[in-house]
Amino acid sequence: MSALLRPAFLLLLGLSLAVLPASCSRLRVPPHDQVARMARFIAHRCDWASMATVSTHPPVVGQPFSNVFSVSDGPPGASSGVPYLYLTRMEVSVQDLQVNPQASLSMSLAQTDYCRQQGFDPQSPLCAHIILSGSVLQVNGTEEEFAKKSLFVRHPEMIDWPTDHNWFFAKFNITQVWVLDYFGGVKTVSLEEYFQATPFKDH
Repeated sequence: MSALLRPAFLLLLGLSLAVLPASCSRLRVPPHDQVARMARFIAHRCDWASMATVSTHPPVVGQPFSNVFSVSDGPPGASSGVPYLYLTRMEVSVQDLQVNPQASLSMSLAQTDYCRQQGFDPQSPLCAHIILSGSVLQVNGTEEEFAKKSLFVRHPEMIDWPTDHNWFFAKFNITQVWVLDYFGGVKTVSLEEYFQATPFKDH
């Protein structure tokens, strides 16, 4: 990014982050009976996820392989529900995806201060988390532009990552949504319910 554009971008970043609550003590999670909204809330609040692929690398070929990736489903306050990623084919998990794009993605409110402030262990059902099943697909065109904006505003360090790594933008194409946010076991949310829900309550 040029020196002329960087100050404007950082100003935009500051304004965008202001949309989010200033402190996690004000983080208000949706009621646990609003399962689809809870799923969208977690997907929007979380900046990173654990993604499991099917390994293509010895000595664990064919076994699950979990790795951490930065994600964003949209600029703060502008949730799309679709997790976007910034990837390079030099990365070991991306090499797995080139053989088999199927993967699962886990995100938890344990990465915010919410669970710690409430005294919830990350494994507790009350420390809400989601597991998404689906595949990872490269995006282009207008969706690529949205992915770039979504990721760079929340992960500004990405702007200066080495250009010789041939980075590309991708999305996690969701086929199944699993939610654990309360006692009684995991719940599933249909894709229609998930994408119709909004992470924050309309006022």
